[in-house]
Amino acid sequence: MNKEVQEYLNNTVASYGVLYIKLHQHHFYVQGSHFFILHEKFEELYDEAHEQFDEIAERLVTIGGKPYATLQEFLDHSIIEENPYAGASDIEMVQSTVSDLRLMSEHLGKGIKLTGDAGDDVTQDRLIDYRTEIDKNIWMLQAFLGKDPMED
Repeated sequence: MNKEVQEYLNNTVASYGVLYIKLHQHHFYVQGSHFFILHEKFEELYDEAHEQFDEIAERLVTIGGKPYATLQEFLDHSIIEENPYAGASDIEMVQSTVSDLRLMSEHLGKGIKLTGDAGDDVTQDRLIDYRTEIDKNIWMLQAFLGKDPMED
C-alpha cells in the first residue's frame, strides 16, 4: 500500500491522540455558567475523537502500517499542539476546540485528496465522514460562541 498514505494516517493517529487528551482536559476543568452544557459536549467530542482515532489506527494496520502508540510519538507527530488548560475560561476552551477542529478539518481535506489520488476509496470514504462530523461540530461550537461558522 502507498507509504505516503500510511505516513498521513500515522500523523492522523497522532493528532487524534493529542486532540482526545485535550478534550478530556476541557471536560475535567470546565467551570462557569456553561458547565453542564460544556461538560457534556466535551465528553461527546472526546468520545467521537476516540472512535475516529481507533478506526484510523485499525485502517492503518489493515493496509500494512504500524500506528504510533506512545504519548511521545503522538506529541512528536501531531498537528495539534498540547496545552494545559487548567484555569482557562469555558469560552477559551471552546475557542481552542474550534481552532483544533479546524486544523483537523484541513488535515482531513488533504487526506481526502491524497487517498483519492492513491485509489484508496475505503480510507477516503472514512476521512470524508470524519471531516463532515468535524465541520458540523465547528458550526455548533461557533453558534455557541455567537459566531458564523467560518468566522475566526
